[in-house]
Amino acid sequence: MREPRLMHTVTRVTLFVVALWAIQGMAALLGMSLGPLGVQPREVAALHGVVTAPLVHGSYSHLMANTPALLVLGVAMLYGYPRASRIALPIIWLGSGLGVWLFAREAVHLGASGLMYGMMLFVFVMGILRRDRPSMALAMLVFFLYGGMIWGVLPLKPGISFESHLFGALAGVAAAFLLRHRDPLAERRVRKRPVDPRREEEDPVIGELWRDAEAPEVPRRRRDE
Repeated sequence: MREPRLMHTVTRVTLFVVALWAIQGMAALLGMSLGPLGVQPREVAALHGVVTAPLVHGSYSHLMANTPALLVLGVAMLYGYPRASRIALPIIWLGSGLGVWLFAREAVHLGASGLMYGMMLFVFVMGILRRDRPSMALAMLVFFLYGGMIWGVLPLKPGISFESHLFGALAGVAAAFLLRHRDPLAERRVRKRPVDPRREEEDPVIGELWRDAEAPEVPRRRRDE
């Protein structure tokens, strides 16, 4: 069952990324500006950007930079936590957008970076909280591949919405704490030692009897000897 579920997850995440490329291509083909679909902090008329901003990007290079991480992190999250991700994704999507709308700098914030940071922190924190083997393996994988992303929550580069990264990451951490018990933990396989019926500690009641039963019978001396 795991292989079909993995392929189904890969297909879903791939279709989402393909949709992002289709939106970008359609906008370029029609000469449309995607800026009005971004988040404009504290602009009530642009509140829709909380929903639409992750679907649009400032350029092809921006979308290209996000594509590999969206694929890997999306598959890791949806495959590793199929139940929790149904709630975690809306939390990350809307949480990052609302955080930007409420507290970010005056600018147009767009792109799926907030979603990407939220998924990365969600998978990583889930591994720390749950501590079963699949969760820890996924946490180590995403940390090895994208752990350096954590510096993106700081205002180190002008022109990059670190606020989207920051609030996406916070939403991912919050979702992990809230939903850590949503999916069942993996069962731990315990290797059972082979049972030796001849060991007296296995059956203290008859522990000594088998020895007497299998000891070679010594002929008793006749009384007249």
